[in-house]
Amino acid sequence: MHRLTFSLLALAAISLSQPTRAQNSDDMKAMMAYSTPGDNHKMLAKMAGTWTATVTFWMQPGAPPTTSTATAVNEMILGGRYLQSKNSGNMMGMPFEGIGITGYDNAKKQYIATWIDNFGTGIMTMTGNWDDASKSIVFTGTEVDPASGKDFAVRQVVKNPDDNTQIMEMYATLGGKEMKTMEIRYVRQ
Repeated sequence: MHRLTFSLLALAAISLSQPTRAQNSDDMKAMMAYSTPGDNHKMLAKMAGTWTATVTFWMQPGAPPTTSTATAVNEMILGGRYLQSKNSGNMMGMPFEGIGITGYDNAKKQYIATWIDNFGTGIMTMTGNWDDASKSIVFTGTEVDPASGKDFAVRQVVKNPDDNTQIMEMYATLGGKEMKTMEIRYVRQ
């Protein structure tokens, strides 16, 4: 009896999980739309190439910034779906390496960016949208404060004034107040 009950339950589960032909066709169309790079991916592809970066970094409000130079090598990966950015240089007198991945999620209708570097062990994740007024992608997310272990809000603005210039501005909200922490000006090599 136990074997018969199990067999009937397994058959019912299999038959309930089978989509109708219409559902299967709609699901396939949705999957194809989700996986096909579009205009937003073409916009990211314009950022591919090798770039010289001038990095300006503010440690605290009112303090003078530090500046350094870096190199970013950007390439579209996985069939033009994501922009990978490999960055290297010196920051605060130490060698710096960082990798960013930026994509556009066709289903969520928003940009998604991640960042990792050798100055930490966390992964920063941000989501963003195109802002037509400023002609930029405005990302928001969180980053961890290494001293407290708690997250704080970050905002990143990415502008492309022309095909050979990129500007990235980073803001952090600390103690309830937003401050500019970094600006990177990239010039295509």
